[in-house]
Amino acid sequence: MAANKAVSFLVLALLLLAVAFPVEVVGGGNGYGKGKGNGNGNGNGGNLQPWECSPKCTSRCSRTQYNKACLTFCNKCCAKCLCVPPGFYGNKGACPCYNNWKTKEGGPKCP
Repeated sequence: MAANKAVSFLVLALLLLAVAFPVEVVGGGNGYGKGKGNGNGNGNGGNLQPWECSPKCTSRCSRTQYNKACLTFCNKCCAKCLCVPPGFYGNKGACPCYNNWKTKEGGPKCP
């Protein structure tokens, strides 16, 4: 019985460490940027992790009256580009993929 508790504790401790201190596979990257170019030709996307998109978009869209639409498209763009421009408006040059993604009509896709 004590051995089962010890094994359970060790497994839990390892899981907590894996969540608290994730590591990147050497030479393999994180896998999220594959096939998602950021506009500069290297195909690696931005430098955000997918779970960082929501807080970045919440900040970027915090001053618009169209908050729901802004959040929807910002999160969609971030999921593709792994980048959100700094500030509340503009600065899209910091994220070429985000800046270059256009609608069918040719307008900007990302807020």
